[in-house]
Amino acid sequence: MIPGQSRRSFLHVGFCGGIGLTLAQYLQMQSAQADLKDYESKEGTAKSVIFIFLPGGMAHQESFDPKPYAPIEYRGPMNSIQTSLPGEVINEKWVNTAKIMDRIAVCRSMTHGEAAHERGTHNMFTGYRPSPALSYPSMGSVVSHEFGPRNNIPQYICIPNQPNEFAGTGYLSSSFAPFSLGSDPAANGFSVRDLALPGGVTDERFTRRRRALDAVNDYFVSKEKADSLDAVDTFYERAYGLISSQSAREAFDLSKETDKMRDEYGRNTAGARMLMARRLIEAGARFVTLTYGGWDMHDNIANGINGQVPSLDQAYARLIRDLEERGRLKDTLVCIASEFGRTPKINGTSGRDHWPKVFSVVLAGGGIKGGQVYGSSNSTGSEPEENALNVQDWANTIYHCLGIVGDKELMAPGDRPIEIVDGGKVRKELLV
Repeated sequence: MIPGQSRRSFLHVGFCGGIGLTLAQYLQMQSAQADLKDYESKEGTAKSVIFIFLPGGMAHQESFDPKPYAPIEYRGPMNSIQTSLPGEVINEKWVNTAKIMDRIAVCRSMTHGEAAHERGTHNMFTGYRPSPALSYPSMGSVVSHEFGPRNNIPQYICIPNQPNEFAGTGYLSSSFAPFSLGSDPAANGFSVRDLALPGGVTDERFTRRRRALDAVNDYFVSKEKADSLDAVDTFYERAYGLISSQSAREAFDLSKETDKMRDEYGRNTAGARMLMARRLIEAGARFVTLTYGGWDMHDNIANGINGQVPSLDQAYARLIRDLEERGRLKDTLVCIASEFGRTPKINGTSGRDHWPKVFSVVLAGGGIKGGQVYGSSNSTGSEPEENALNVQDWANTIYHCLGIVGDKELMAPGDRPIEIVDGGKVRKELLV
């Protein structure tokens, strides 16, 4: 609120209209004041995260940890190529990513013990093993909880939708839930749901509706205190902030990009989602989760990789170069992860099955030291050989880059203190 004005006096005297401000102008002033608080002092080397999640379990052998000298039943049907990092190879279809290996960190020793999709996904989104006793918040919701608003943009956004239940708020208030686009930015006629004023509603009418809604909401809050009411209040604040801010609305508009840039990312699902993610973090979002493809390749893995990787490879490499060109890679942490890897041996249908003992994740920017391969798997890609990276260490390292202390306690229902990450450590070797 503006100093000296309580929420109730604002509602009762029509403060906004009384000094000649529209709601849009008021929210802009409110946002500017919020930015003066100490939120920035909590930030680390990364001011934003783009979390690229590949659902289904991407094979490490057919991506970032090929085994060109292993027997054919381990090596699989595909070849590998040299990268810009001397002596390091990746799968042959990642031709653009091979050229930027000197900017990224490939971790070949990620490991956990969950071979079911749901449980593995829970690990990678929350930093916790699943528990029947408590629903843990996603990293995106924790980041939204820990930092204040920025530029009227939701702090946690999912492209195109919240991908699974583990990407939600867990025991935190539902006010820290992600904002979902509602449709694929690659689709013809794409628009973000509920982002525009209804036809015939002017800015002045919009402001009057806001005052009336605040008065009703204030009445109910005075009668009952509940998470659901707090969440509704927060969601209304965010919605009005989005609708009233032209720059916020434009962040979701890919038509503002040049044809050349859209072509370079790729006019497809991967390209549109990654370009949208770059626009959103540039506009002020702190944590953007995007999903791409289906990687549960039990059958004919070569065909699956041939169909999924080229678009992803093009878009991801362009994203890293784009962020670097804009001076944003140093403060944007970009992650690629899947819920687990695939079995060391090719199965009877020319595919690979679930394998959580070792797999690969990729980190870049935001304080991560590029141009390195961290950890390794053994000669058959069946288990970690050096520097095994567990889920707690993965989460701690990401939080550390954001300026969040992993063992800080948050309050779960029943006033139960729960650490953001239970154990683990920051892998300082990964950092600049």
